Amino acid sequence: MTHPYFEKTRHPRVLAHRGLITAAGEDSGVWENSAVAFAAAHAAGVEYIETDCQVTADGDVVLFHDSTLQRLVDDPRAVRDVRTRELASMFADHGGLLTVGEALSSFPSSRLNIDVKTDAAAEPLGRILVDHTHRVLVTSFSDARRRAAVAATLRAGAALRPATSGGSRTIAALRALSSLRLSPGRVLRDIDALQIPERRGTLRVLTGALLRAAHAHDVEVHVWTVNDEEDMRRLVAAGVDGVVTDRADVALAALGR
Repeated sequence: MTHPYFEKTRHPRVLAHRGLITAAGEDSGVWENSAVAFAAAHAAGVEYIETDCQVTADGDVVLFHDSTLQRLVDDPRAVRDVRTRELASMFADHGGLLTVGEALSSFPSSRLNIDVKTDAAAEPLGRILVDHTHRVLVTSFSDARRRAAVAATLRAGAALRPATSGGSRTIAALRALSSLRLSPGRVLRDIDALQIPERRGTLRVLTGALLRAAHAHDVEVHVWTVNDEEDMRRLVAAGVDGVVTDRADVALAALGR
């Protein structure tokens, strides 16, 4: 059965990677995963926004990709050691900090694809998602962390689990089983999507066999991170259900939106 996350939206999917930063946004210093980046994606007509979450020293679940501040502000501190107010101050001139709760309330028509980056986020994230599970997909490279976040959501009282995308072990298992033409069995249980790179080093992750196996179990396949419009068209023509892209504006045009 198709999860509501995918209902009444356009196919193939365009997932704005950490929001959308236009050329004007780059010039003004807008950061990924910021309120302005989300607003730009929404204004462009994007239905799905891919994002990430970390937990601050105050226990707030915020939209932030890295475990530390090093890449953005040359600060080696971990996000978990920084107070929310200080992090918000850093974001003030770069698009504005968002908590997961703020993102859900500020963009009520958007569907969020949330990558859980730390074990500490699973429990508080579950409480935040209770009333929004119809429009949220939870993912993580760690299948255990993904399952923990889903379980926390249901424990908090959600009537419906959020959609989920398989982690690294799920992807590796399906890649191996499909190459041997073996049934994935329980590997795809409660999995709604696989979000994968086309290649990992010399290994081709996306194969025709993997696509067929996923689709046979009503699981979508999304490829990241695709920024070239010819690649977008090629992948969709091959049967991919969506692309995760930094250039959602380009993808919308390339895929005929």
